[in-house]
Amino acid sequence: MKWLRHNDDNSNFEDRRGRRIGGGKLAVGGIAGIVIVIVSLLLGKDPGQMLQMADSVVGGMGNGGSQTEVVDPTRVNEHEEWKTFTLRVFNSCNEVWERIFTQELGQRYEKPTLVAFTDQTTSACGGASSAMGPFYCPADNKVYIDLSFFRELAERFRAPGELAMAYVTAHEVGHHVQHLLGITDKVHRLRGQISEKEYNALSVRLELQADFFGGLWAHYASKMGIIALEQGDLESAIRAAQAIGDDALQKAAQGYTVPDSFTHGTSAQRAKWFKLGYTTGNFELGDTFASRDL
Repeated sequence: MKWLRHNDDNSNFEDRRGRRIGGGKLAVGGIAGIVIVIVSLLLGKDPGQMLQMADSVVGGMGNGGSQTEVVDPTRVNEHEEWKTFTLRVFNSCNEVWERIFTQELGQRYEKPTLVAFTDQTTSACGGASSAMGPFYCPADNKVYIDLSFFRELAERFRAPGELAMAYVTAHEVGHHVQHLLGITDKVHRLRGQISEKEYNALSVRLELQADFFGGLWAHYASKMGIIALEQGDLESAIRAAQAIGDDALQKAAQGYTVPDSFTHGTSAQRAKWFKLGYTTGNFELGDTFASRDL
């Protein structure tokens, strides 16, 4: 992938590399932390989630549980090359979506914020960690990425390549677009009103649409003279989409799949919708909720 022109504007960028939240987490350490872990195991709960809940409670109990930011100066410039690349992709996504919103949808596009963090951070949607992978929080309109995920993408998921990395960021900005269009809220309002199986199916359609939007970005970024795709680029992005399909992840983790539990779509579905967005460049073809054939 070759940049024909790039934008390094950081006005919508928060650099949290080398920073983590302390204080509150220390309050449930030691004996208290051990007790929480034991109780959670007895109840069949996830100890990590229980500790996080306890941290949240303690964090609101005055000075004894106040949270402070701890900075590791050795990590504040970690993965600088990936930071620069991701910021350029992010800015190009905003340029593409400003054009689509203005010229095709007749609406005003509001830019999200990109947050680069190390290991863990906080968001309006709750705690964030590198284990969660990149995500978008509609409550604060921010895209969260621990840049070390790109190493995992190349090594663990065997999907190296710049367009594979760009696909990750474009997919998350796609979720921001869904939020602006009210699609995300419509799906989330149904939580608890329909069965878990039905809600999972809607979640799959939401994720596949974000994949389509990622492909749409690649189409327009090429058409607008922002990037030029080189041999192997498209294949690298498709490999990334396939690598993080629900079926591939479940087979790797447990040796079998449970389709009713899928929330992001299969490898074939994710690759299909990304490729459809790229090859057609047609926003109207991205309505995964109306599609009978995912």
